[in-house]
Amino acid sequence: MSGAQPLSFIPTLPPEEAARANLYGVIARLFYAAPDEQLISELQLANVDPSDPSPLAAAWRAMVDASRTAFPAALRDEHTVLFVGTGKCEVTPYLSHYLVRHSSDSPLVGLRQLLHSWGLARKEGVAEYEDHVAGVCETMRFVIAVQQRRHEDQKVLFDRYLYRGASAFCSAVTASKESRFYRLVANFAQGFFEVEKTAFEMLG
Repeated sequence: MSGAQPLSFIPTLPPEEAARANLYGVIARLFYAAPDEQLISELQLANVDPSDPSPLAAAWRAMVDASRTAFPAALRDEHTVLFVGTGKCEVTPYLSHYLVRHSSDSPLVGLRQLLHSWGLARKEGVAEYEDHVAGVCETMRFVIAVQQRRHEDQKVLFDRYLYRGASAFCSAVTASKESRFYRLVANFAQGFFEVEKTAFEMLG
């Protein structure tokens, strides 16, 4: 066929990489906004292995169990108080707040430069900055599942802009007196980040 473009095939994502991407996506969605009825239903139907003794599995079971008695309106109120607020939120979801203590440079500027080098940028109309915990987790999902970047590239994003800030963020969430369901979300997220940290350390 004259003028036909060559076919472009996207490599199939290995199951373990798809699972990683999906978990980053779940964490991003939960921290971006309170779960609605559909997401709550999906959590209630999620696979739960009661025989898995790992801390991550236990945290997942606790979060899924809590979703079975959760009310969307209550979760919206909790999310607003914790991460939005009418004046000052209880816990800031922007990771630069936690990273700036460990760096003389601007973490947000560095993150933007990295994303730009990967052809990524904040969508028009999105109010949250790129260092919002949900945004960084969604970026991790995207570079794993869509761009399928090398683990070495993923490690740069994880080490520089996610792990340390997200760990401090999760600790702040669990310490808040306003946190109930989101304490369980933070415990699960932190457990997942620790698993990721160990895996990335094995890369050297």
